[in-house]
Parts: sequence; structure tokens; C-alpha cells
Amino acid sequence: MNLGYDQKLYILAFDHRGSFQKKFFGIDGEPDAEQTAIIADAKHLIFEGLLQAVGAGADGSATGVLVDEQFGSTVPVEAREKGLKLAMPAERSGQNMFDFQYGEDFGAHIERFDPDFTKVLVRYNADGDKAENAEQLAKLKRLSDWLKQNQRKFLFELLVPAEEAQLQSVDGDSDRYDAELRPELMRRAIAEIQGAGIEADIWKIEGVEERSDCEMLVAQARSGGRDGVACVVLGRGADDAKVDHWLTQAAPVDGFIGFAIGRSIWWDPLKAYVDGKIERSAGALKIAENYLRFVAVYERAKAPTPTSS
Repeated sequence: MNLGYDQKLYILAFDHRGSFQKKFFGIDGEPDAEQTAIIADAKHLIFEGLLQAVGAGADGSATGVLVDEQFGSTVPVEAREKGLKLAMPAERSGQNMFDFQYGEDFGAHIERFDPDFTKVLVRYNADGDKAENAEQLAKLKRLSDWLKQNQRKFLFELLVPAEEAQLQSVDGDSDRYDAELRPELMRRAIAEIQGAGIEADIWKIEGVEERSDCEMLVAQARSGGRDGVACVVLGRGADDAKVDHWLTQAAPVDGFIGFAIGRSIWWDPLKAYVDGKIERSAGALKIAENYLRFVAVYERAKAPTPTSS
């Protein structure tokens, strides 16, 4: 199986677990069966919104869901039945260091659900703790090797949190860190991860402010003969204007194939539904509208600019 992915991909991400149960339902620790069912029902509403988006014209072959096993309930099976792309996480939720959700059984869980993409979320700063970085790389190498041996695609979500010295160098300004330091730190992180023999098919990466940074990141992702490797933009829970900007910078760049956005699409309508402020149907409709709006933003930015005659 060739490394990479060459189709457009617009993923609605709702594989959030620890933060989801805590912030939406105030549940600490391991939820019981009843609590799990309540959380799963809320997540199914997000999926209902995505199905409305497909019904309203979203390209089903490019539409994807990123959902977890714990609270995903019937969504993975339903997504498959509807012909949507399915991505599922392999990492334990809410950890600063990557670890497997299901320990040594990770392969069995992947095979059980048979997702199109196995996803990890990894926090990795090249200037961070060397021992911790090495420990993460060793575990990720195991997963990467298993996925390749079993002809499965790897979706790698990379977050690069600031080290204290890095933040101090920009006067503690997180926006300056994002604009001035993070793009190169992302490139270095991808290079180190690749250098450890970990081969992602798609990099799910934080948005950057400049198109030139998008080009730099694709160049690194595709370095060393990895010509088919692609990138998608994540939303990071940012507001519409910020996400629109990130999408607009990335979309025209060859190698970017879409996005994987979560909270920016479903947080507000889902919260309104859970709080009893809107009906379920209204929540699903708003989620559909938000998803379709980001698809439209990306498609417009990707389209070649007409040349004047």
C-alpha cells in the first residue's frame, strides 16, 4: 500500500472523551453505563448533523467522521453504512504523553471497527524533554509499524505546545508564539517523528498564519520520497474568523486535502441542546450548517483565481 492519501477529506471530529464528559456533563472519572449512554446520545446528535449536511449536498465520498469507541455507540457502523470515511483514535484521552487507549490490545480494537484511518493525537515539541519525546516515539513506532504491516492508513494529529522558554521569548504572547515560532517547531517535530521511522499518511496539523508556512509543512511531510503524504487543518476550537483564515491559507497549497474540525462546528449548538435551550432537530441543523460553511470556505479558497483576459 502506497504511503499517503490523494482524495479530498472533510472530517467532522468528535472523538473528544475526557474533556467532553467533564465540560458538557460534569462527569469526573469513569462514567457508568447510564452516563455513557447520555454522552453517546449527545455525540450521536453531532453525527445527525453531519448526515443532514450530506443530505444538503456535501460530497459523501469526502465526508468523514472522527469518533471514539467509548462514546461513539453506533456511529462507526452507521458511518460505514452511509459510505462515509471513518477515523478512530488509538490514544488514551487527556494525556500529555501519548499512550495506547487499549494497551497491548490496540490492534484488536482497530481490526474490530476497521476504520479508514487510525488517528493519534500527540503533543510533541522538539525542544521539550528528550526522554519523554523518545518514549513517545518508541510507542508511536510500534503503532506505525503495525498499521503498515496491516495495510492501514495513519492519521497523525500533531500539537506543539510551547515550552516555557519559548513563550518567554515572545513576551508570553501565545499569538506571537503561534505566528513566529510554532510553524518551524511543527516542521522540526514532523522531521523528528519521520526520522524515528514513524510514517503518517495524513498529518492533522494546527493552522498557521501564512501560506508560506503551509508550503513549508507540506514540503517536510513529503520529504524523502513521501510524495503522496497529505495534510489537513484542525480547528483547535477557534472562532469562525480564525478557522476561516487557516483554511484559506492552506487550501490552495498542493498537499493540503481538507480539514478535520470539531468543536468549532458542534460546540455551541450541542451545548445549547444539552442545556435545553434548543430542540434536537435545531441542534443538528446548526451543526450541518456550520460544517457546510467550512467546506464552502475551503472550496472557495482552493479554487483557482480567474485570470482576467
